[in-house]
Amino acid sequence: MSIYEQMLSAYPQQDERQTHNARIEVAQQIILAGLARSDFFSKAAFYGGTCLRIFHGLQRFSEDMDFSLLQTDNNFSWETYFPYIEQEFQALGRSVSITRKEKRTLGKVESAFLKDNTEVINIQFQTEESVRIKIEADTFPPLGFATEQKLLIEPYSFYTRCIALPDLFAGKMHALLYRQWKSRVKGRDWYDMEWYIRHRVPLHFAHLQERISQLNGEHITREQFEELLHKKITSTDIRALRDDVLRFLITPSETDIWSTDYFLQIAKMIRYE
Repeated sequence: MSIYEQMLSAYPQQDERQTHNARIEVAQQIILAGLARSDFFSKAAFYGGTCLRIFHGLQRFSEDMDFSLLQTDNNFSWETYFPYIEQEFQALGRSVSITRKEKRTLGKVESAFLKDNTEVINIQFQTEESVRIKIEADTFPPLGFATEQKLLIEPYSFYTRCIALPDLFAGKMHALLYRQWKSRVKGRDWYDMEWYIRHRVPLHFAHLQERISQLNGEHITREQFEELLHKKITSTDIRALRDDVLRFLITPSETDIWSTDYFLQIAKMIRYE
């Protein structure tokens, strides 16, 4: 069994959805391994739902990979790291293509896309749905966050610099309150909020304030934050939240309890740092 097959074997693959999620997560770990061979984690840290899934056991899958530079760098480019990622996949017998997303505006996020091109599954050369992963780096990050080194042992042993949990929680609450999705909702944000509260992770409120100040030009108190969250909960379609998140969940029945009143009650359980 190859290392790639060994990594895949750690996941249930009883249906197409499980197989797709397994292939994405294995590819994400290979991307991290490639970045670890470079100087990337001396200048950047991993955060977001995929970080929470891989390193903290979040029971939902996540497709995109989010990174934050440790300080502003307008010259940062993902293309510097393409060879490291490509070589890591090649070492495991995989072939990938990576393209840089062209910026349409003068944004602060550098994006790239990775696509796995070698999914021949049987002698008829039929191919499965392609794996496609978006990786982003915030080149003008809100600061004031802590980081920690987290270990992975496949495809080899390496450390990944990750943003610490209280600051991850702050980033998640900023996304939940300020993410611009027009009429859409993102149930993954709400699932993650529930995870932080259940695991008694304190919310680093100073970092949340820094994010809101830099990205939204506002300064809010704790009382205003709680009012905003209350308003968000009472104005959100909870059924739409469930519909969004179900395909990512290992145990979809976890969301059966979701209701407006449920989220109002768990919001009162948020602890602060």
